[in-house]
Formats: sequence, structure tokens, C-alpha cells
Amino acid sequence: MTWEQLAYLAAALCFILALKGLSTPRYARAGNLIGAAGMALAVVTSYTTVDRNGLLILVAVVVGTVVGIPAARQVKMTAIPQMVALFNGVGGAAAALVALTEFLAGHDTGALFAIATVLTVLIGAVSFSGSVVTFLKLQEIMTTRPVLLPAGQVLAIGVAALSGLLALAVLFTDSNVLLVLLALAGLALGVLFVLPVGGADVPIAISLLNAFTGLAVAASGYVLGNTLLIVAGTLVGASGTILTRLMAQAMGRSLANILFGAFKATPPAAATDEQRTVRSGTVEDVAILLGYAHSVLVVPGYGLAVAQAQHAARELALLLESRGISVDYGIHPVAGRMPGHMNVLLAEADVPYENLKELDDVNPGIGSVDVVLVVGANDVVNPGARDEPSSPIYGMPIFDVDRAKAVVFMKRSMRPGFAGVDNSLLYNPKTTLLFGDAKDSLTKLLAAVKQV
Repeated sequence: MTWEQLAYLAAALCFILALKGLSTPRYARAGNLIGAAGMALAVVTSYTTVDRNGLLILVAVVVGTVVGIPAARQVKMTAIPQMVALFNGVGGAAAALVALTEFLAGHDTGALFAIATVLTVLIGAVSFSGSVVTFLKLQEIMTTRPVLLPAGQVLAIGVAALSGLLALAVLFTDSNVLLVLLALAGLALGVLFVLPVGGADVPIAISLLNAFTGLAVAASGYVLGNTLLIVAGTLVGASGTILTRLMAQAMGRSLANILFGAFKATPPAAATDEQRTVRSGTVEDVAILLGYAHSVLVVPGYGLAVAQAQHAARELALLLESRGISVDYGIHPVAGRMPGHMNVLLAEADVPYENLKELDDVNPGIGSVDVVLVVGANDVVNPGARDEPSSPIYGMPIFDVDRAKAVVFMKRSMRPGFAGVDNSLLYNPKTTLLFGDAKDSLTKLLAAVKQV
């Protein structure tokens, strides 16, 4: 075995260990570092052995490093999902461009090479354009709701069929022009694929596109004759597929329903003139409620991340615990904008892992909880997902916080959550609304509880 093969084997082992570490919050940081070390080893090995223009590759690496590191450091935690979407798209585009370049350069090594090239170009193009659309949705540059074009379903099926025909034509003709047209069709297909996905389903689309990128990278590894790319791409594709399946299960819906359900959805009923009332409270009211509770459940959401209020939430929990009050955190699988979003935020505030409770741990005994403090979450506590068949999020497992003894709902305004669905919990007689920025409200609440 040559030193190159040994280096690639070591890098592949690093990637596997990284995935293992990233599967649990306790070892996620170590897993990330191991994965980075494996990638550095892979890059150095490829650079020293590749039969290409080394100077151009070095220039590209330097430019990417100079641009990427400062850009990544300036990204706020709340914008990490958008950055992930863009990085994923860049990966798909890179794989497609590499395969396209190899094909146009005439590096033909047979039928398998052509098949791998076609798959890489098509899947990579779909991943790139689809990831760009998810970025626009998450960044709220475009609407986060499903976008249904006139005859959109027919158009999407037509473009998919055209892509298949172009792929077959390239295999039989080796036409450069047809391969470029296939890439363009893939870009259109990626856009049409993601436009109908909206609201809380967008993170699932990102996970699926991540799996697509992995498959494109694996296929490009065959095009380039690089074993490590095949291994790394396969790992990404497999892990992305598993994550997509788990997230779909967390939403309580099939993947087909998430991706294509908007085409079959019925329009929401027209708003009535009925004015439902809400009960808002002051910081002092909530402080008294918390101060005399025996158990408190904190359900964090994207609002907590936006306000960077995790440290304030932790300080409040420590104060309550010092008075003998039990405090746990309810972590929903799709809370925030990406898997593990809330886990990462609360880990920054040194919240013990044993205090992070999942749905199955919380819901059976939630009726005995004295106060549920909902901080910036919305869709994951919406009773409509459980009780209203006409709701777009119907069937999604939620925290049944309306069954607790009392609910404090911290929100900036009455605007609906990311799914764009009104929340009946806001009008529940048990619910007290505390309006304002989460960090500011929690800081004031901490001071008020000290006076109780």
C-alpha cells in the first residue's frame, strides 16, 4: 500500500469518526475537529499527488481560505442554516463543474465514466439551485411559504422528464452541447423542486439536498479516479438521507407529503371577524408565577437564537433551581432552523445534557408541570398540529404545553411562526403572553424573580 493510499485511508477514518462524534452533543466538538483534520490531510495529499496545474489549485485554495474564514466568523448563530445551505450548494456546483470540465476536455474512459459524469452534473446542478432557493427562503429574501407556479406540478414533471431524456442522449452521443443543456435543466429542476416547500419543511429540504450533494461528490470521485471522494461523498449521502428520514418522522409526515404536499393542500379558510382575546402579563406577574412553581419547563425556539438569550435563560434557570424548583428544557427535533439548533445554543450556556428533554420524555407527564416557559418557539407548541386536520402542520408531533397548569409565551409580537400558521395556544386561558425581545425580557424576569 502506497503512502497516498494510507493517507486517504486515515482521512476516511477521520470522516467516519467525525460523523460518530457529531451524532451526540457531548462529542460534537471533538468530532468536528477530527473531521477538519481529515479534510486537511485529504487536501494536502490530493495536492501533492494530483496531475494538474498545482499553481492554479494553490491559488484557488488561498482565495477560498481568505474569503471563507472571515465570512464564516461574521455569520451569526441564527444565520448558520443559511450558510449551511450555501455551502451545500457550492459543493454540488463544484462536483458538477468538475465532471463537466472533465467531459469537455475529452477524458473519456468508457461507459461508466459517462454515466458517472451525467449523474454528477445532473445531481450537482439540482443541489446547487435548490440550495440557493432554500437560502433565499431562510434569509427571508423571498417568502418562506410554499410557492406554487401556474401548472407547477406539470412543469416540474416535464423538466424532470426532459432531464432524463437529455441524460440518455448524452450517454449515446457523447455530445458536449447536450451535457451543458442537461446542467441547465438540472438547475431548473432544483428550483422547481424546492419552491413548493415552505415553512418548517425547509430544513428538511436542506438535509435532502445535502444527501444529493454527497451523491454528486461520490460520482465525481469516480470521474476523477479519486477513492476518497467516493468514500466521503457516500458518507455524506448516507448520513444526509438518514437525517432527512429522522426529520420527516419528527414532523409526523412522509417525505413525499413534505416535498409535494403543497400541490394538494387546500387553501386556508377565510378569516372570520371574530376577535379572539389574549391575556398579556407584566414581568412582575410572570416572576410571581415562576417563583411559586415547583416545576418549570423551558421550550426554546428560533426567537431564543435571534435574541441570543440562551445565557439569560440559563441564569434564570439557575436562580429557580437554587430555590428548589425543578427546571428542564424541552427540545423539539425541528425547533430552530436546523437539526440540533437548540442543543448547540444551550450548550453554549453550559446547560447540562441531562436537562435537555425530548418529546417522548416530556409529554407523558406534562400535565403535572406548573409552568411552561415558551421562549421564541411557535410551531412546535401549536395545538393545531394535533387538533386541526386543515392545518398545514397537522400531524407534526408537538409539546402538549396546553395541558400544563400554566403557560408563559414569550414573543415579540402576534405574528405567526416560520410555518405561517396562527397558534391557538396564544388564546388559551392558561396562557400569559410576555411581549418583547427574549433576552431583554429574561433579564428583567431574572431581576424580578430575585425580588419574589
